[in-house]
Amino acid sequence: MGTLDYYATMARMAPGALAKSAVRRVQGVARKALYNRREQVDEAQLLESFGATRADDLVSLALDHRTARAWCELSQRESARAAIEKLPGAKARTLERAARALRQEWDVFGTPVSFGEGKPVDWSLEPVSGRHYPVDPVERMPLHVTGMDPKYPWVMGRLDSAVTLAQGAWVAETEAERSRFATAFVSQTLDFLQANPVGMGVHWTCSMEIALRAANVAQALAMFADRPEVRRPEFLVPVLGALAEHCAWVEAHLEDTSAVPNNHLVSNYVGLVVVGSLFPELPGAPRQVALAANGLRTQMEAQVHPEGTSFEGSIPYHRLSVELFALAFLVARGAGVSLGPAYEARLRLMFVAARAWSSESGLAPQIGDNDSGRVFPFQERADGDHGYLSGLGAALFNDAGLGGGVFPDEAAWLLGDAGLVRFNALPVAPAPTSVSFAEGGFHILRGEGVVLTVSAGKQGQRGVGGHSHNDKLSFELHLNGRPVIVDPGTGSYTRDPALRNAMRSTAAHNTLQVDGAEQAPMDPARLFALPEDARARVVAFQPGAKHDRLVVRHDGYRHLPAPVGIERTFFLDRHVRALAVGDRLVGTGRHEVVGRLHLPDGQARWCKPAAEVLARAGRVQEGPEAFDARALELGPAEAPVGWVLFGRGLETSLVPSCYSPGYGRVVEAVSVEFRRQLTPPAWLGWVFVFR
Repeated sequence: MGTLDYYATMARMAPGALAKSAVRRVQGVARKALYNRREQVDEAQLLESFGATRADDLVSLALDHRTARAWCELSQRESARAAIEKLPGAKARTLERAARALRQEWDVFGTPVSFGEGKPVDWSLEPVSGRHYPVDPVERMPLHVTGMDPKYPWVMGRLDSAVTLAQGAWVAETEAERSRFATAFVSQTLDFLQANPVGMGVHWTCSMEIALRAANVAQALAMFADRPEVRRPEFLVPVLGALAEHCAWVEAHLEDTSAVPNNHLVSNYVGLVVVGSLFPELPGAPRQVALAANGLRTQMEAQVHPEGTSFEGSIPYHRLSVELFALAFLVARGAGVSLGPAYEARLRLMFVAARAWSSESGLAPQIGDNDSGRVFPFQERADGDHGYLSGLGAALFNDAGLGGGVFPDEAAWLLGDAGLVRFNALPVAPAPTSVSFAEGGFHILRGEGVVLTVSAGKQGQRGVGGHSHNDKLSFELHLNGRPVIVDPGTGSYTRDPALRNAMRSTAAHNTLQVDGAEQAPMDPARLFALPEDARARVVAFQPGAKHDRLVVRHDGYRHLPAPVGIERTFFLDRHVRALAVGDRLVGTGRHEVVGRLHLPDGQARWCKPAAEVLARAGRVQEGPEAFDARALELGPAEAPVGWVLFGRGLETSLVPSCYSPGYGRVVEAVSVEFRRQLTPPAWLGWVFVFR
């Protein structure tokens, strides 16, 4: 797709977005010009802003006279400790994570990195390639280099570890332990600031990372406010100055100039509101908090649908968005800054949506991009774990519809003992039922241990498709909390553009591909754009007591020389415990049609289906009239989870594939292909019988 075609598509998919983007670009240029003419915050400015006459006075004014009641304030420490003490294993988990932070160990998307306690950190290291980003002015930074990925050093440079060290100090039993954690915070923070001057190097190339780093340092500083290691002017002056500089940079470099701003802009505002709420005396803080609060209200409406789903077109990015909006809400509320009832109401629905697609084990489907992104550095979580959001939402909003389950560590830290009391008083909510999120494009059929999530809706980010895939009419299937038929994931972004494009292609999803074409054209050079050509939508959503029926359609192959339309029917029979999937094709011409079912591993084999399995498959409505002689058995040979029976006349085979369970990780797997040459109108289908 050429540049003109691309922008024409963007204009068609997001009317008015390009014009608004042009205005924001002009405003951005003006902001940067003002920033470039300003003087960096020095000690004199800090003293003046805090009303201090000398640096020693600054310590008391910044750390003692604190009126906010955000989760990270010392006034909340005993409540958080009490909640953590009551959660089985929570204290041990906290101390284990804090010990790793003490040793300066990071798990960077599956790659371990360690520097040792008190040692300098190689902040510019790209650990997979072993290469380094130069500490050059950001204007000259070669950020997107094949074979390297800035997200890897960003994991370290976000300084989640600062909050982790503070958590360790809050629950530690001895003064020696608390001193050790505080000393590590001081050492690591100063090490980062000295190695990464303002505007220099990879850690100043993305305002999202700068904003979240500032938020983490500010929260940790509040948590360590009574520690003598922190209460020294030679530490506090440069750190408060760095917070002011981080916020000034973010304010001047807001990520709002794209056609449709996304989670990066929300992150910018989160950083500003957290730092400014915790340290309102910093230069520019009142203005930045007002800017951020207004921006968050606007982006909540723009980036979260009224049904509670994120507009990103990605379920993993929904988790990131929930944490971003929730952190801003909690810190702002603790400082007396209201984000408004509309913001609060939509945030609550984001928790409801996460519960709707999470399996009994808390795992969510991997539909759309997954960069393993999080904001809460409170507990290690699997990339697909969304289950903790229910407990957090229940306690945060005292919502009986989210009650039951487990009170997570995140809620203990953010809401303290009062949150645990609210959670325990709630009744257990009924189990989630089948639901269709029309705006988000996610449709969930569930019951009897089955969670089926289907993708059928508009491309994310209002048609830009930044984190969407060519996955229309595709699905992910979980049985008893385990992913069985999966979306293969994301793999990588800029490190490996070829892998990036392969993982978001039609062939990488559980849907039909016609004549080898893509559902929507993919420009290999535009890794975060996917035009709205498929026009996927729901034809019928019919949940019932014993079975659910979902009919979805897309027009992605209408552009072929001989156009084809596809309608797919999902029929989940909870009584028979089977799923029937049928594809109806309408159009003209002769076509090669290939369908795929991607598995998370290699545990699959061909077998002759038992009579009982065949009988159950034959009882499911919407299934084939006759089946192939062999079936595909899934799961361990000694304990299979089910059998896939294909309609007679399909050519089937198992082929090598790959699966990315989280960003930067790719493992060997297999997929089953079923193919047929046909002339529409035609129908093909298969049935999955669950064990």
